[in-house]
Amino acid sequence: MADTTAHPSVDDPGDDRRLKKDFGTTGLLFTAVGSIIGSGWLFGSLEASQLAGPAAIISWVIGAVMFVFIGMSYSELGTMFPHSGGVARYPHYSFGSFTSFTLGWLTWIAAAAVAPIEVLAVVQYSNNWLPWLQDIQDGKPTLTGWGTLISVALMGVFVLVNFFGVRWFQRLNNVLVWWKLLMIVLVIAVFMSLAFNTDHFASPDFGGFAPYDAQGVFSAVASAGIAFSYFGFRQGVELAGETDNPKKNVPFTLIGSVVICGILYIGLQIAFIAAVPSEAITAEGWQAVGANFTSGSDVLATFGPLAAIAGILGAVWLAGLLYADAIISPGDTGMIYAGVTARISYAMGRNRNAPAGLAKVDHNGVPWVSLLLAFIVGCLFFLPFPGWAQLVGFITSATVLSFGSGPIVLLAMRKQLPEQERPYKLGDRMVWFVGFMALWSTNLIVYWTGWDKNWKLFGLMLLGWALLVAFLRFSRQEHPKLDLAAGTWVFVWFAGLALISFLGDYPTQDADAGNLGVLDFNLGAAATLVLTGLTIWLALRSALPRHRVEEILTDARSAHGDGPSAH
Repeated sequence: MADTTAHPSVDDPGDDRRLKKDFGTTGLLFTAVGSIIGSGWLFGSLEASQLAGPAAIISWVIGAVMFVFIGMSYSELGTMFPHSGGVARYPHYSFGSFTSFTLGWLTWIAAAAVAPIEVLAVVQYSNNWLPWLQDIQDGKPTLTGWGTLISVALMGVFVLVNFFGVRWFQRLNNVLVWWKLLMIVLVIAVFMSLAFNTDHFASPDFGGFAPYDAQGVFSAVASAGIAFSYFGFRQGVELAGETDNPKKNVPFTLIGSVVICGILYIGLQIAFIAAVPSEAITAEGWQAVGANFTSGSDVLATFGPLAAIAGILGAVWLAGLLYADAIISPGDTGMIYAGVTARISYAMGRNRNAPAGLAKVDHNGVPWVSLLLAFIVGCLFFLPFPGWAQLVGFITSATVLSFGSGPIVLLAMRKQLPEQERPYKLGDRMVWFVGFMALWSTNLIVYWTGWDKNWKLFGLMLLGWALLVAFLRFSRQEHPKLDLAAGTWVFVWFAGLALISFLGDYPTQDADAGNLGVLDFNLGAAATLVLTGLTIWLALRSALPRHRVEEILTDARSAHGDGPSAH
């Protein structure tokens, strides 16, 4: 029989008093926008058009809608519990330590790779005037010894900026974000004014609107950097414990950043399609459009696709600005993710299913141990291990999979803590629609990413569970109950995604990926739809009872919220 006893609202379980509340409305929004507009905006339009042709415009719209659903689910949670590192902490409240470690591990390892990837983007563009930074080996750029040292130094700069605290970081980031926003608007305006060939969008001479059908449109969402670009919305959750007005700022950031950047990216995609030289399309179709730019100058090609088009159109000055932005945009995003990675491991330390030292905060309100760990692990990505760059492909799956816990916790909390104050609350019917669509969007993006990347993701998850066992076996610190029974749905969810991905036909362009190709686009979408419903049903059945949730929240408050600052 359901418990009908009235329960008071649970107090905030340690409201991150040691973290400074220095993010205002603009500061938090710009952190998300700056995170979304990284190195991807310089290449996303080209890569999306190669997979979907002009229908890439639809790909950006689909991606934005999916992440608005995900953002809406976190908007309610983020105002209920405005805690830094929320993606890793919310599953802990509803499902216990095993579930929160699983999702936290995926979130952390994916985030830890972003800052070094942005560093490599900076170094690669800088190599045009500093050729001693990289060599070409087997057709791929590889860091030289000096290049590795410079990369480590740049990672050090990212970490150092974060060490100065939120307020100093916010001021620098706001300036850089204004630059990035103006650059995108400028590129759109210049391209549309100098070349706008409407025939590129639908004429049979250029392949029509959707030359690669629906499969290309949806594949672009996962594989062309579209989903990866929108990941930056997460800053509204990860930094929720450091904003002065969570009720207003968290929902505004989570949804507003996706809408703003979605409009810009769609406009950029339209401008790119209209401005691409016609001969580059007719040579071999959209799938090879990037290889067929002809500008009369080999140097322009090194700037990247947008700068190459600017050079072809005669706007050499714009190409120069884009060349500079190829350093500024990745640099700003790398700086943001260095701090975000630290907040995730900080959250795992707060959950006590990772070393407690990760939750130590200095006098500037910075989780300094977690920040140092982010630096050390980030530098490992610069090592020239064979095939190391191929591991980067799992970031999309790992990150979006960790987001999938948000809508599940959202629905579980409606049953577990119905009286809890919700400053931002979805309607009783809307919450089910948003929760289902958010999780289905998550599952679809993982499926579209392809088996060639997903098998690495699930292998990495096995490694994470091995580390959890080792931590529980050898760590001397007190750790919470695993609540393994409450996390059984995670095994079903992951196993279902692995099976669907293995049976599916993504990636379509790689015959050696190892997947069977039994499920086409429609069957794969139907399979993920069924898995979404099954996962939600199992999760709600196994969710912790109300008294256990209250116990976890109270324990978190007494363990960290009221204690002295840890230095």
